[in-house]
Amino acid sequence: MPNRPGRLNGLRHLALLVPNLEACERFYVDVLGMQVLNRANEDLVYLTCGNDNLSLGRAYAESSGVQAVDHYGFVVDSREELQAWYDYLQARGVTLLDRPFAHGDGAWSFHLLDPAGNKIQPLYHPALSGQRFSQG
Repeated sequence: MPNRPGRLNGLRHLALLVPNLEACERFYVDVLGMQVLNRANEDLVYLTCGNDNLSLGRAYAESSGVQAVDHYGFVVDSREELQAWYDYLQARGVTLLDRPFAHGDGAWSFHLLDPAGNKIQPLYHPALSGQRFSQG
């Protein structure tokens, strides 16, 4: 059996099926500040923060009501930036599920919902925050 290659370099791609593609694209671009990386077709758009890839695909099938992904996170660089995001999202009327809280390991986060009901976690974590990945 071959040996496992070197470690994976982080989770940088997530694909979501959403019933309201246009509303979700506006949310991720206008509210969270992502950029359109590629519009594959009218039912599929790829977004980025510069070092990741979020795919939004139009969901045509009726949902069973079971969400396969509990939540996903976006890393921020400081606790102050985390609070600034909370204040900004609150002012925009975004559905916030909790307030910034400590995890007990130096990390802080809170949770919100996008227009499709996906749970997002802005996260400050000393082991991850402030790292920048170059493209190349």
